[in-house]
Amino acid sequence: RSSATCKLWQSGHFLPWDRCQILTIKGINTTVGQEQQASMKEKQVLEDLEMHLARRETEVLFQEQPETGNQYLEDTLLRSYLKTHLPPKVLEEVHQDLERFGNRLLTKIQPLSWECELNPPVFQQYDAWGRRVDHIHTCLAWRRMKEISAEEGLIAEAYEKRYSNWSRLYQAVKLYLFSSSSGGFSCPLAMTDGAAKVIESLGIPGSLKNAFDRLTSRDPEKFWTSGQWMTERKGGSDVANGTETVARKQPDGTYRLYGFKWFTSAADSDVTLTLARIADAEGQCTQGSRGLSLFFLRVRDEEGKLNSIQVQRLKNKLGTRQMATAELWLQGARAELISAEGRGVAAISNMLNITRIHNVIGAVSSMRRMISLSRDYARKRVAFGKLLKDHPLHMQTIAWMEVQVRGAFLLLMEIVRLLGLAETNLASEQEQLLLRLLIPVAKLYTGKQASAVAVEAMESFGGQGYMEDTGLPVILRDTLVLSIWEGTTNILSLDVLRSLTKSQGQVMAVFLSTVQKKVELASGTEELSPAVQRTHKAIGSLQQFLAAVGSEQALTMELAARDFSYSLARIYTGRAPTGITDPWNGLGALLMEHAARPDASSTDVCAALRWCNQELCPVAVESARGSYRGGAALQDSALVFGNS
Repeated sequence: RSSATCKLWQSGHFLPWDRCQILTIKGINTTVGQEQQASMKEKQVLEDLEMHLARRETEVLFQEQPETGNQYLEDTLLRSYLKTHLPPKVLEEVHQDLERFGNRLLTKIQPLSWECELNPPVFQQYDAWGRRVDHIHTCLAWRRMKEISAEEGLIAEAYEKRYSNWSRLYQAVKLYLFSSSSGGFSCPLAMTDGAAKVIESLGIPGSLKNAFDRLTSRDPEKFWTSGQWMTERKGGSDVANGTETVARKQPDGTYRLYGFKWFTSAADSDVTLTLARIADAEGQCTQGSRGLSLFFLRVRDEEGKLNSIQVQRLKNKLGTRQMATAELWLQGARAELISAEGRGVAAISNMLNITRIHNVIGAVSSMRRMISLSRDYARKRVAFGKLLKDHPLHMQTIAWMEVQVRGAFLLLMEIVRLLGLAETNLASEQEQLLLRLLIPVAKLYTGKQASAVAVEAMESFGGQGYMEDTGLPVILRDTLVLSIWEGTTNILSLDVLRSLTKSQGQVMAVFLSTVQKKVELASGTEELSPAVQRTHKAIGSLQQFLAAVGSEQALTMELAARDFSYSLARIYTGRAPTGITDPWNGLGALLMEHAARPDASSTDVCAALRWCNQELCPVAVESARGSYRGGAALQDSALVFGNS
């Protein structure tokens, strides 16, 4: 019942419904003969109520907001890693810049990130006079993120090579700090880095020199971002069979592209790389991957008009809403062929490696952000008479998340360290093989980790974690795409198998010997001896599995692909992300290596030991259970479709 229908009149106005209720509860009756007594009781009740309402307006009735400080200074794992690995002079310069950048993130960039979320892109198809304009409006904060990216050299740092082989690692660290505060701008940066890498791998031909300089510029006025238009209506990862776009050669040597791009992230980018099939004189195209070539095109001309491109609509996505993702019609878009004809898939391999590493960066960054907020909240929130940090079970949960992000961070640093060596021609053949294997392993593994940690961290805030205006659901939504972008878990698991086949087993030999070396470094640390023993056992189990399936059908290995990839990740880094009973399952050679440093902290040792409680090689366990035997695939199909 509302105050409008309340019939109790008091002091010249109707009382609100809640006051009527209180009067009724108090048992006040206003019948004839009792008016004076009732009036006195009413007056006292109302005075008490007014005092209660006044207190309600002034008392602190809300939970204290979790906050973080300078992300770089608060990240002890990051700082200890840099201190251990970087040359002293490089460390000195990098430390000063990262401390400055951390302050900028806190005071300037994080507020822009929230503005990007509150003001997503808007698509205007027609102007007021009915003319088609296909304009994507982005907010000022989004455009400012582009300027900041240039100013901070978030792409340039990797290509200037100021610090030789450490330049790529330094770039990755800045992106790691930036990603969770970027308002989604980390995605166009990933594609921009990928495009720059492709052009660099082609030797920076003269026609692409201006584009390369702009993609790697520190000048906000010159800096370009790039798209990556690969996904079409028939499929995402299956570009060989899903690409329908046709390229027709023009008399001046350029090409016109005709087709439909189903999913184009950062559609407001300046340039893009895309795949298409070159039509011959009769209009016929070669099908399959051999028919695909790679093209470079400007999205708009010098006057700002679209390059014979029509925007059909913006995608309505679960997350990454800050970024414009569109469906595009290419209706004769002018483009330049930049790969050898029919070698488009090979040409984009460098780009995929870079964008997958950026995916890992995003995953690790989102985990660190959520854990930092959860940790601060645990210091402030009181429940059941004490702070959350004084509840052992709550702290065990946050500790589980901390171990996840530590393992993922060290795996990320290992990959970019190897990439830096490869880019400066300092990597051995073994290190290049290891890099080829670890990129898909890290991408698939950390994508799953990030989703699990984001959900767990959201729960650590209770009901507040579910409130949109806290910003926590934004982090969760944006994290969930990380297991899909740049190849799903299953697609990448099969890619791991391809790396084994293509190298004729060499990559596996390099993996095992590298793990053995890292474990040996930890053998001299008595506290780590249980972890060392368990890892040796896991390596033996993995070798036995590989020997057992060596002569079996390909189907066996395909069914085992996901568990096999998880096993590689666990042995090299950490625990499987989901579906395992014990939360401390697994142990990583990288965690042990970090814990075996002379100046390692007790936290480093504890994090390493927490991995060793359960099975490190799930593929061996599942194989022993018969999960990959002949009839397993048929049983899976029966389970899926048997009730349909």
